Amino acid sequence: MIDPTATEISAEQLRAALVAHEPVTVLDIRHAPDSAEWSIPGSVHLDVYDAVGTNQASALDAFLPPELGPVVTVCYRGNTSMLAMAQLRRRGIPAVSLHGGMRDWSLAWNAAAVTTGGRTDGQTDGNAEILQIRRTGKGCLSYMVVSAGKAAVIDPSVDPEVYLHLAADRHWTIVAVLDTHVHADHLSRARKLAELAGAKVYLPDQERVKYPFTPLRDGDVVRVGDATLTTLSTPGHTFESACYVLDAPAAQPPSRPSAVFTGDTLFLSTVGRPDLAAKADEETKKRARLLYASLQRLKSLAPGTVVLPCHSSQPVAFDGKALSGTVEEVCRRAELLRLAESEFVDTLLARIPAPPGNHLKIVQLNEAGELPADPRDLEAGANRCAVG
Repeated sequence: MIDPTATEISAEQLRAALVAHEPVTVLDIRHAPDSAEWSIPGSVHLDVYDAVGTNQASALDAFLPPELGPVVTVCYRGNTSMLAMAQLRRRGIPAVSLHGGMRDWSLAWNAAAVTTGGRTDGQTDGNAEILQIRRTGKGCLSYMVVSAGKAAVIDPSVDPEVYLHLAADRHWTIVAVLDTHVHADHLSRARKLAELAGAKVYLPDQERVKYPFTPLRDGDVVRVGDATLTTLSTPGHTFESACYVLDAPAAQPPSRPSAVFTGDTLFLSTVGRPDLAAKADEETKKRARLLYASLQRLKSLAPGTVVLPCHSSQPVAFDGKALSGTVEEVCRRAELLRLAESEFVDTLLARIPAPPGNHLKIVQLNEAGELPADPRDLEAGANRCAVG
């Protein structure tokens, strides 16, 4: 429970309250463009950052107090939200400020079981489980694939200890850690997690990454218990980008692919961008054409195969519902997947958003396998890997 006598709450305390579905109202006072792009799920937004910061007594007059629970005020770094908290308390409204603001919240996470094949018990239609770990403050999605007590972690983006604790609580052993590509919008935790877990780290075959790893080429297989992850080379977002197709043998043969982990190549309603860290416009066009061909490979998978990307453009709710869709559903939603190659390339290049902040530095660190002690400033902000 949130202590109503405290003036501040940590990001972990707020995360725990939201996981437990405690009655709490999150009041985001940042500028509207920032709160629209990057926010806490379910938060109320009032663009009063400047008014609160200049001590305007009426800044929060429009805010109606909730019937239940305290208010948690949120700003960028937790300073102006303290002023907002004080204003609300003067009105008799129980309030606390989020320590560190959205800078600290960027590390918050929640989890949800993924179902495939129409099941409702949190498992695939074979003998494997998939757990989706969502970095809600950043929109990052990572996965634990488990079979016969063995686990593989795909695109780890939260603190390595999170995966270790999840595995320990469930008596799983992490044996493999995989990235789908060299990430540009978040720091990969793959190398560190593999070291802590005593697991192998697997990456798509390339010469960018400087630390030791097991390279995966098209068709290569990583075995996880009784299940397999088959590498599907899908260049475009980056030249080395790959997807991993899960084949979880069913109780009754024949087995069939049940899910595909698509990284930043294919999202649930759109596709990845082809330009991050590209050297020139001509290289971006080349990547766009490669991406088109890669998407055709993904479209050819069985219609019921579940698509599991590594990012979401929206804050990830604390609802326990996995973000996923079948190949058939994604093809129906994503307009770009219905275009011919030339139109696809032209449309894609016309819609590329601004790059994520610090992406060149993040790429450099991911290629070196280095993880700063405090990644908050480097990773703060929304991800921008998708083309709308």
